[in-house]
Amino acid sequence: MRRLTVVSNAHSDLLETRPTRVSGRRTSQMTLDLAKSIFVFALVVWGFLRYPHQHRASKLPVQNTARNLADSLRIACATIGLGIVPLIYVATGFPRFASYDFVEGFAYAGTLVFALGLWLFYLAHQRLGRNFSVSLDIREGHVLISKGVYGVLRHPMYSAFWLWAIAQFLLLPNWFAGSAGILGFGILYLGRIGQEERLMLDTFGDDYRIYMNRTARIVPWIY
Repeated sequence: MRRLTVVSNAHSDLLETRPTRVSGRRTSQMTLDLAKSIFVFALVVWGFLRYPHQHRASKLPVQNTARNLADSLRIACATIGLGIVPLIYVATGFPRFASYDFVEGFAYAGTLVFALGLWLFYLAHQRLGRNFSVSLDIREGHVLISKGVYGVLRHPMYSAFWLWAIAQFLLLPNWFAGSAGILGFGILYLGRIGQEERLMLDTFGDDYRIYMNRTARIVPWIY
């Protein structure tokens, strides 16, 4: 009887210690709050990368433009979808009815996608230099950039914004806030891309047509 009691006690102690070890292995470092913080941090970095180029471009005279009310409205849609809606969700959780369970793997993937988007955004701005414009403008001294990342993609900045929209969906577990970027930027992209390329053809003619034939729009070697 004494031997059985000792064995029983040892078995009981073993059972009591197992959950602690299993729990320790399952502890996650990625949380919803961290995913939200990553999203906000990426937005700040994005603005930091964009501001000096936008400020410099605003000082250059516009030679030709295709900007209009429709394009301004499309920019507003993208701004709301990529910035305002997700930031409201991050700050308040609104709209709560559209939230779903946080998925750790999605958040890790979203972090990587956002990092890739920031890297591509940086490369595009560095290569474009003074030729950048947030609107459909051709500024004085504008030249056709076809080297670096622009040697593979005609619109790497649009590629970067699509990566932002995808990362937003992966990082924020809310059907409304997470999808707002894809919808908002999709409106801008679909409404603008053809108009922008016509403007470039009008400006650079056959040089741009040849450039179009050897590059993809936003996805390397695919589209």
